[in-house]
Amino acid sequence: MLHIVAIGWLWVAFMMSLTERSFVAGALTFVFYGLLPCGVLLYLLATPARRRRRAERANSDDPPA
Repeated sequence: MLHIVAIGWLWVAFMMSLTERSFVAGALTFVFYGLLPCGVLLYLLATPARRRRRAERANSDDPPA
């Protein structure tokens, strides 16, 4: 579900960037209103899954007692 929201946000940011007067302004709009916030959000929301995978790897490497 979160990926659909991220794609929608990137689409809106892309459309905003198309309305800018120059290519540089459009690119900066897309990066700072689209890619950067979306990347930070996805990174933060994936933190619990990364911790879970790390804990599972640490537990599976331990030899049975």
